[in-house]
Amino acid sequence: MRGHPVTFRFRLQATDGMARTGVIDTPRGEVRTPAFMPVGTAATVKAMLPGSVRETGADIVLGNTYHLMLRPTAERIAGLGGLHRFMNWERPILTDSGGFQVMSLAGLRKLTEEGVTFKSHIDGSRHELTPERSMEIQRLLGSDIVMCFDECPALPASDDEVARAMRLSMRWAERSKDAFGDRPGHALFGIMQGGVTQELREESARALVDIGFDGYAVGGLAVGEGQEAMFGVLDYAPGYLPTDKPRYLMGVGKPDDIVGAVKRGIDMMDCVLPSRSGRTGQVFTRHGVLNIKNARHQDDPRPLDDQCSCPACRGYSRAYLHHVFRSQEIISSMLLTWHNLHYYQQIMAGMRGAIAEGRFADWEAAFHKEREAGDIAPL
Repeated sequence: MRGHPVTFRFRLQATDGMARTGVIDTPRGEVRTPAFMPVGTAATVKAMLPGSVRETGADIVLGNTYHLMLRPTAERIAGLGGLHRFMNWERPILTDSGGFQVMSLAGLRKLTEEGVTFKSHIDGSRHELTPERSMEIQRLLGSDIVMCFDECPALPASDDEVARAMRLSMRWAERSKDAFGDRPGHALFGIMQGGVTQELREESARALVDIGFDGYAVGGLAVGEGQEAMFGVLDYAPGYLPTDKPRYLMGVGKPDDIVGAVKRGIDMMDCVLPSRSGRTGQVFTRHGVLNIKNARHQDDPRPLDDQCSCPACRGYSRAYLHHVFRSQEIISSMLLTWHNLHYYQQIMAGMRGAIAEGRFADWEAAFHKEREAGDIAPL
């Protein structure tokens, strides 16, 4: 409304067990939760137009601080009007802090109390990323949700190493908040660390809540520990976080990971899996995962999923999709990515409706039963 600008806030609308549904209000529009955020690493969701991403049901996308600071640079994007205008996506954007990519991609990195110095994986140029610089880059990009700068150690790691990284991340979280400053309409999320150790997770959560953030992420999972260990952490970790703020599980995941996370109280997720899988011929459907390159599809006139309304299923046969994938045609990546992202958003919409109506357990049981049945029989 005129005279009443929308600020960032989370409205919890219904719960069913630990599962929650609600709405995140931002000046650039609402984000319905549970929310899946497609990953637009370099200011694009690969093989998709922004309008197509929106048509799948996505309310928000993720951009990557590390990649954008190296190319084309945050300063260049700011000079061109900010990330929303640059990539033609006017709805909310969340940017990660760059910490995870520095640890996993950059060469010759050196970690100190101040931050991380590293060599670019693109051209070997030297850069420094600190909590203050991460906040500056994300401000230049103009993202709606900004993530604290943190250190994410790869698992398995010793308890001492996990504790050291977590406590450093908490000191960096405080510096991130100081550097973020007062930015009405923009949100800063803290990131809980602590590996798979409950005491460290609780210590991390307490530190973050004391600092005070607009939302809270559960970080340091989906880094090699396996689903059982991840769910073990999620059985208690969300409970350490405020109920009136969004909870974001970073970098997750497969469809059953997402359903299991929502069951345990998570509101937001992101993952490259649906888009990356689309480019490699892996297709997610109600009946589980199928591989379009398999010869069984080459004479099959049926769609990937006869109940799916995405363009790949409405207009094309398995035989055609098999052919264009085998021929390395660009339309293959486009159609399979669209299908996978659409399927993920259908899962989110299904969970939102089920939680609102108090039937999440029944929805979850039907979801697993349908997937366990496997793909339709070959012709």
